[in-house]
Amino acid sequence: MYPALATAQALLRDSSEARQLYFVGAAGGMEVALVRESALGFSGCHQVLAGPLHGVHPLRALVSLVKLKIGTGQALIKLMRINPDVILLTGGWANLPVALGARMLRIPAILYLPDIEPGLTIKVLQRFAAKVAITVEASARYFPQGKTIVVGYPLQENRLNATREQALERFKLDASRKTLLVFGGSRGARSINIALGEQLGRLVADGIQILHVTGELDWERAMREAGDLQAHPDYQAFPYLHDDMALAFAAADLALCRAGASTLAELPLFGLPAILVPYPYAWRYQKVNADYLSDRGAAIRLNDEDLPARLYDEITNLMQDEARLREMGRRSRTLANPDGAANLAKLLIKTGGA
Repeated sequence: MYPALATAQALLRDSSEARQLYFVGAAGGMEVALVRESALGFSGCHQVLAGPLHGVHPLRALVSLVKLKIGTGQALIKLMRINPDVILLTGGWANLPVALGARMLRIPAILYLPDIEPGLTIKVLQRFAAKVAITVEASARYFPQGKTIVVGYPLQENRLNATREQALERFKLDASRKTLLVFGGSRGARSINIALGEQLGRLVADGIQILHVTGELDWERAMREAGDLQAHPDYQAFPYLHDDMALAFAAADLALCRAGASTLAELPLFGLPAILVPYPYAWRYQKVNADYLSDRGAAIRLNDEDLPARLYDEITNLMQDEARLREMGRRSRTLANPDGAANLAKLLIKTGGA
């Protein structure tokens, strides 16, 4: 969703002509709420029926097939009414009815791949796309030759404009001391939260400042685990950070997080070294993302099951090695591509002839 919103922001920004953007998401999903919260001025938000077909119980897959048939009809009607010049597909089963409708109506589509390795849905959707926009060149090998174009990861403007000075002021941090940023997305990462909680006392005793984004689902449990340390001046916890997340990146000297697709862009943008802990149940996508950064010296990959035994040593070893931390930051920064949203917007405009 966030790459789609960032691209919409770029399409609407500095436009010399009026552009109408429409959003289509899965019925019952959270996408429409995020579009409305973005206040980007979409001309319409629509929903179609869709469901997963792979890796689910056969009965659920059968239900999904029925939803797909109905959803394709819904998508056809909506596309005929909207008559778009071009469609951006960002993955997920909700895109399949729209992709099928677009093929029937001969509307060109661009598919965006945020991760390095495509999942099954992306592999299916690429058959309906004129081009596959990829975050990094390493993804090109998964697609037919000439099918891909590197655009980078689309980031919203609030990510691009954050400065360290603003960040230090926002969080009242001591610029002379090291800051650790821990996060796991809006839902949080419980295993990371638990491992951090077990070492929290030792880390703040070492003088490390900690910004901890627990995720909304794990907030209450994490705060119970933190106990009296909630009041420690060097520990700041949040269930979620919205616009201020960019400032948290800018303030940090080291990140501890999962290896979702956004880390391929956000960490390099801020030149932020990281300890990446791939989510163990997300097939291998996060592992591939983590290895991409770690193989280039910008991060360390730590397996989820190794968190309890190794987390404290990994954090303190890095924080105490200024030269290594600085070199990891430099290597991370060389991977930055802040123009992802603008690049994808230009590709859409070119493809749609608008």
